Amino acid sequence: MVEQRQAQRRVRVPKGVRPTGEDHRATPFELFFDLVYVFAVTQVTGYMAEEHSAHGVLRGLLMLALLWGTWSGYTWLGNHSRADEGFVRAGMVVAMAAIFVVALTIPEAWRDGPGGLDGPLVLVCAYLLVRCVHLAVYAVAATGDTGLRHQIVITWLPMTAGAALLVSGALLGGWTQTLLFTVALLVDWLGIYLTARRGGWRLHSPAHLTERHGLFIILAIGESVVAIGVGAADRPISTPLLFAAILGVAVAVCLWWLYFDVVSLAAEHRLVEARGRARVDLAVEAYTYGHFPVVAGIVLAALGVEGVLAHASEGKPLGAFYALPLFGGLALYLAGHLLFERRMHGALSLPRLVATGVLLAAMPAAVVLPPLAGLTGSVAVLTALIVVETTRNAQARRTLRGTLRHDEQQ
Repeated sequence: MVEQRQAQRRVRVPKGVRPTGEDHRATPFELFFDLVYVFAVTQVTGYMAEEHSAHGVLRGLLMLALLWGTWSGYTWLGNHSRADEGFVRAGMVVAMAAIFVVALTIPEAWRDGPGGLDGPLVLVCAYLLVRCVHLAVYAVAATGDTGLRHQIVITWLPMTAGAALLVSGALLGGWTQTLLFTVALLVDWLGIYLTARRGGWRLHSPAHLTERHGLFIILAIGESVVAIGVGAADRPISTPLLFAAILGVAVAVCLWWLYFDVVSLAAEHRLVEARGRARVDLAVEAYTYGHFPVVAGIVLAALGVEGVLAHASEGKPLGAFYALPLFGGLALYLAGHLLFERRMHGALSLPRLVATGVLLAAMPAAVVLPPLAGLTGSVAVLTALIVVETTRNAQARRTLRGTLRHDEQQ
């Protein structure tokens, strides 16, 4: 062990790269980097609402998956080397510009508009630039770490295979594009996951990783708040509209509470306690992959909230297009929590499991209920869950906060 540490000290660090340590936290530059993802997620929700179809929702989720994959990659890079210095910062600036291009082209990602450049092809090229810059910068930052550099080289294989499928889909269009994009994501994500099982990745700071994922959850919840404003746009102020807005904010508060009150604290504590290969496996499976259902659930719920606000003053039923994303998105959010808890702690929360079942069972009724009634029901389910968990987890919450506060002081 002593020889290993001495060897690590002798590793040549490239000029312009500053490695991180165990106590590294998210930098202001990484928060700045996330701003382009705020816009991109807003574009995804807007696209799904504009398409107003199941196919449009599927395509929106595929775009969200593409965005999530790039964000996750740069989060791991920022965990390995400081994102706000030198070569890494320069690479992330290029990536920011490319992600912004991706976000701009989302409305034309599946159907090119008249005039100008080919929308789907521009999107794919910008996305691939983000991925290539990430792997190139990561390889430079990993100079001296043979295992990590070998892992990065292997990662080019599924990425290149996925790139060929993405370009083919962009050129062919229609349902073929949807199918090829789906296969590309599966090849890329599955390939990276299988190669990650070799143990080549490095996790320098558990606190940084958990903080970065918490910040993205806030970003996604912020989209549900934006959806309130979008749904209320150009609508006359009325009592139903104000009541719906309050309920929409209540949904956002519940989503925040369910993640940050205890779950994120317990997960960070578990990740800090883990060591070596076990720590990396937890980070990959519970955060990089396990958090995507949580984020997707928030975005779907935001789409449903937007629909409620847009039709709050109408007496007609909410309809399947908004009711299913609202209740289904909240159920997916809780299901993601269950998978996350299972991987992190080997346990399963019975209250969350019951709440997920209630939301799924209520979906048919929500389709035919007035918008306000459906949103009120969803808030009631989440609030009841929070009351039960807050009561049950009061002691655990105090213990966790005390432990983490003690660790920060050390």
